[in-house]
Amino acid sequence: MIEDLLKAALLGIVQGLTEFLPVSSTGHLILTEKALGIDQDRYGLSFDAALHLGTLLALLAFFGMTWVRLAIGGLRTITTRSLTDPEGRLAWLIVLGTIPAGVLGFLLEKKIEDAFRSPLLVATMLIAFSAVFLAAEAAGRRRRDMGTLTWVDSLVVGCAQAVALVPGVSRSGATICAGLFRDMERREAATFAFLLSAPIIAGAGLKQLLKVIGEFADGTLGGDDFAFFATGFVCAAVVGYLSIKFLLGFLATNTLRPFVYYRVAVGVAVIAIVAVQSLA
Repeated sequence: MIEDLLKAALLGIVQGLTEFLPVSSTGHLILTEKALGIDQDRYGLSFDAALHLGTLLALLAFFGMTWVRLAIGGLRTITTRSLTDPEGRLAWLIVLGTIPAGVLGFLLEKKIEDAFRSPLLVATMLIAFSAVFLAAEAAGRRRRDMGTLTWVDSLVVGCAQAVALVPGVSRSGATICAGLFRDMERREAATFAFLLSAPIIAGAGLKQLLKVIGEFADGTLGGDDFAFFATGFVCAAVVGYLSIKFLLGFLATNTLRPFVYYRVAVGVAVIAIVAVQSLA
């Protein structure tokens, strides 16, 4: 039991770190779960959902009053029928930017659950999408903040979030890069990316949560499984909060290049391991 809880804690830490750092949380979870021998039939996507809900809690806690202001602003735009309120306008931009990933996630749900969970695919995307990081750093003029965002900006970043449904791309990486291509400052691009990710994380996590609750209710999962899920959830929430704080501070004065080096190194290592295993 202790060994299982340590595995859950490690997976929670991995999720908390990689959900917000631009290195692909889903990709790292797939690789780590395979390395630890996690039973995919018993846990798999259900446990992943618990971890994602942990990082959702981190998002809600870190941007606590921001969410309140966005909600109030959004309601104000409805009553006034005007988008002059900056926070109300930002709230609707987040709603608009959520649509592409929401639609694509619904259409490709089964493929995301099955075919996309390949270590080789994860490694390939970790390497290939790193080129986008470098291009975004080179192209972006980094002079805009969230107050200047338009509907076009929101849709561009939203479409980038949809592309990130493929493991190895990285949701935060894709959306931050999209923001850089639209000439946003790095920290502002990251902040908008984090706000935009909350509805998608919530939707995916809550859908799987209903399935998990059903499995506990019918006895498929028991008390030991609850401890496993709870440990991962708490670790993901705590580490996720710290990761948000770290990345926003880091991007205030640094580029995305260190993450490119990391992504390429991990991708090459995984491809080498897969190649060796195929020859064994």
